[in-house]
Amino acid sequence: MPQEARTVLVLGGARSGKTRHAQNLAEAEPGHLLYVATAEARDGEMQSRIERHRADRGPRWSTIEEPLDLAGTLAAQAVPGTTVLVDCLTLWLSNLMEAGRDVRAEGDRLARTLPALGGRVILVSNEVGLGIVPDNALARRFRDEAGRLHQAVAAAVDRVLFMVAGLPIIAK
Repeated sequence: MPQEARTVLVLGGARSGKTRHAQNLAEAEPGHLLYVATAEARDGEMQSRIERHRADRGPRWSTIEEPLDLAGTLAAQAVPGTTVLVDCLTLWLSNLMEAGRDVRAEGDRLARTLPALGGRVILVSNEVGLGIVPDNALARRFRDEAGRLHQAVAAAVDRVLFMVAGLPIIAK
């Protein structure tokens, strides 16, 4: 990751290669690598996904599970000499919605936090707004909130990549 791209947002659809690309960006950096997982293992399928992701990371990585206080965790952990990979913002958004939190306020708090961080940060998120209009109010709200969150974070980071078929397209 070039020096000027201290903060990066990697967007893409399901199985677009976004996590693999973000991990490769992080592993190209010297120093400590920290994976901030926003997922919670609420069923066997999610537990299997979490275990696969852990197995994909090597011994340089440490992991913190943080389903809600992402801005606070980044403020404490994204220090000089550390590259933090957050996977992923859409799961974080789901957690916030389920917990009844003010998702716009939390998204704005995250966006305000990013420019002040001392370490490098790579955030991964699912672009869910490219398909059909969802047929229920909750899914439409999620899609809309994800779009707002992505816009706020994209404005705050140095670089935005959009992954298509494993290929990064530079959007910012």
